[in-house]
Amino acid sequence: MPDKLQIELHKPGQPPKLYPANLGIYTIGSDDDCKIVLQHSTIESRHAILIVQDDSISIEDLSGPAGTIVDGSRIKGRIPLRPDQRVDIGPYAFYLRIPPQVFQAPPPVHVAQPPPAAPQIPAPAPAPESPPAFVPPRATIAPTPAPLAPQQPLPAANISAPLTIQQRRMIKQQIHRQLVERLDIKRMTASRVDKDELRDRALKTLRGIVGEISAKLPVGLNPEALIKEVYDEAIGLGPLEDLLEDPDVTEIMVNGPNQVYVEKKGKILATDKSFMDDSSVLAIIERIVAPLGRRIDESQPYVDARLSDGSRVNAIIHPLSLIGPCLTIRKFSKVPFTDRDLIRFGTITPSIAEFTQVCVLFRKNIVVSGGTGSGKTTLLNVLSSYLPETDRIITIEDAAELRLNQSHVVRLEARPPNIEGKGAIAIRDLVRNALRMRPDRIVVG
Repeated sequence: MPDKLQIELHKPGQPPKLYPANLGIYTIGSDDDCKIVLQHSTIESRHAILIVQDDSISIEDLSGPAGTIVDGSRIKGRIPLRPDQRVDIGPYAFYLRIPPQVFQAPPPVHVAQPPPAAPQIPAPAPAPESPPAFVPPRATIAPTPAPLAPQQPLPAANISAPLTIQQRRMIKQQIHRQLVERLDIKRMTASRVDKDELRDRALKTLRGIVGEISAKLPVGLNPEALIKEVYDEAIGLGPLEDLLEDPDVTEIMVNGPNQVYVEKKGKILATDKSFMDDSSVLAIIERIVAPLGRRIDESQPYVDARLSDGSRVNAIIHPLSLIGPCLTIRKFSKVPFTDRDLIRFGTITPSIAEFTQVCVLFRKNIVVSGGTGSGKTTLLNVLSSYLPETDRIITIEDAAELRLNQSHVVRLEARPPNIEGKGAIAIRDLVRNALRMRPDRIVVG
């Protein structure tokens, strides 16, 4: 895969425009939060996803009746995509182009290897399955194939040696592939299927898949544990789900797909958790940032976000991260800390607590600063708890983390630019706007 690709976008009545297609996941749709915004009545808010990876390009249709057309054929689910194939979404069309200077360099490298494989390509004429070729939609729709891919058979059931991490990962990948093919999870998610219904259908499908292959599973492999791991990775946050539920874990650090560390009681410890591959980590990151209208790709390779419980998230990917996608989650306490907790921890003294409370009540400007993990957000939450219930409070943040208990609170969040470099809204702009909203207090985080 060349290092540089471009998206050639054709809009009705306009000359084509070129945009860089760096490594990453590109949401396509009519919503302003999408990375590629296409406005038309026939285009869904989240219509499709374009995935550009080191060794492959693929596109996945998430729409309803409108559909996504590749080279004149409507697709279903995810299919591989070659440069120069035409993709039609509503009245728009786009191509992935390889700049001439990039395209001319690879041929000498690739010409040396195809000759041995050339005679094998015409043999299976009825089934166009060659790796770079377009896979017809019917090949991805069929619900009746064998549950597992034939090219990587599962270990036989009579294996008595301990299961290696690689073997377990291979089994999970095959089950995950079958789940995605049978359930079409991303389309269900995009169409706002009820969370409970999605969970029930996913678990039912997983139990069916595992039941079909139970005779091939290695001895000692717990089917229920396998179902939970694949479910978490397909629907939730993968191996991080258990860590997020652990009350002793205060921070989670993912260093690529194979290393997951946690902080417990101030100490950093390695865990036995891992992801299937880089794509799995990227999918988890996309699952976190997409609902917030944020993006992460090679042109914007790091992002701050939050989980639904307010936990703070930072993600960074290639080319800035050389070991694969990295994810850091700072968990928030289930019960917010109070000034009494900070006094008990020795963070502040009773006199400092009283002094800061007086400063807040008398509307003094307060700046909270400190190093990483020093408790800035925790202290700011404590200071905010002193604000009177009668005040109108407006919070402005890069990634919303503050948790205020008052009833009259307006929460604003900055927004990064889309793929066209438009739509960015900075904290400065939000502060200016907040002054017109009749605030009693403004909290900038």
